[in-house]
Amino acid sequence: MADPAPLCELRDVVQEFPQAHGAPLRVLDDVSLEVRPREVLALLGPSGCGKSTILRILAGLTPPSRGEVRFHGAPLRGLNPGVGFVFQSFALFPWMTVTQNVAAVLEAQGLPAEEVAERAAQAVRTVGLAGFEEALPRQMSGGMKQRVGMARALSLDPEMLFMDEPFSQVDALTAESLRAEVVDIWSAAGRRLSAVVMVSHDIKEVAWMADRIAVLDARPGRVRTVVENRLPRPRDYRDPELQALVDRLHDVITGAQLPDVAPPAPPVEPLPPARPGAIVGLLEYLDARGGREELFRIASDTGREFGEVIAAVQAAELLSWVDTPRRMVVLTPAGLRFVRAAPAERKALWRERLLGLKLFALVQEALERHPRHRLDRDFVLELIALHLPSENHDAVFGTLVAWAARGGLFAYDEARGRIAAPRKPRPARTPARRGA
Repeated sequence: MADPAPLCELRDVVQEFPQAHGAPLRVLDDVSLEVRPREVLALLGPSGCGKSTILRILAGLTPPSRGEVRFHGAPLRGLNPGVGFVFQSFALFPWMTVTQNVAAVLEAQGLPAEEVAERAAQAVRTVGLAGFEEALPRQMSGGMKQRVGMARALSLDPEMLFMDEPFSQVDALTAESLRAEVVDIWSAAGRRLSAVVMVSHDIKEVAWMADRIAVLDARPGRVRTVVENRLPRPRDYRDPELQALVDRLHDVITGAQLPDVAPPAPPVEPLPPARPGAIVGLLEYLDARGGREELFRIASDTGREFGEVIAAVQAAELLSWVDTPRRMVVLTPAGLRFVRAAPAERKALWRERLLGLKLFALVQEALERHPRHRLDRDFVLELIALHLPSENHDAVFGTLVAWAARGGLFAYDEARGRIAAPRKPRPARTPARRGA
């Protein structure tokens, strides 16, 4: 029996990201992949292998550098109309209730108010949030927030549900419950939903959920193999056959041969999770004490949690404003110049130091190359994953935008999920002289 026609597919897709210096960084190389009807497809691989980029290309959110994306056999132009997307970071509007967050995507489609209300209410009930319709995100647990994200995607009545590491932000028990609910929703009769495509780095998770598992290599991302999972549903985590599949997937991932020549990724400095105000406060504290103080005394005097003080010191050292001989923290001449500068000069010095850090230089270069000088949040997250695969990508992103805002380097629009270069002030018009 022939395989069913794919719902959507990638054909020989290549994806490259611009670099601050040199040739573009190739993220995906010659990727061909199908999403078939009535399946759960998982993309499994290490951080930085392009899993999220594949998902975004299939959804039409990111056009490929080369290759083709097809939807029901025709070239995809713009957004994929058959997709509902569940993001890793919840992506909720903090000022909106559960119902309002779900209704927002329906209103954006121009649906009548009655249909918006009906479909939002149905989606909220489907994910088990009945009774929490008026709750705000700050009143909800991580699991509840992710249910809102699922409700928002399902309210669109999608043919395919795309999920980007949807369970990585919740505890293990909540994740197990959410996985079961996703499978129940997908398998329920009478729904248009035909396929689920999920990104994960959790081998046990994909063995339990998926029918096919695409295992990816990194740098650049390639499909190494696609593993069929024919275990019947419902599945049991304790089933020896499921554990055997977990072991097989583990062997596939860890048994890969390294290429003969592997170009090293350009080194990028991790960003300590320090607020700009904490960094400046540290420098001002040191200046007031003759330019040096013991680390433990700083924590004691400022009343800050020790980890927060450590992060501020690490950040100031990364910016070349302090040195840390033994347990001392000492202002450098550059740090003294910064702390005694006027506000405008401080901003310029901050911006100058940021551009000396490779991650900021990469983002700045990408902004300059973009015709509208803006970048989607997920593009920057993928860039972080490529260069800092062991770091918490969301945390690094938060530090990146906070530091950039302090120096006026670029700004983050949370509502649109977009980084943009600052607008240049328009030159003042010279009044026309009368009689000219």
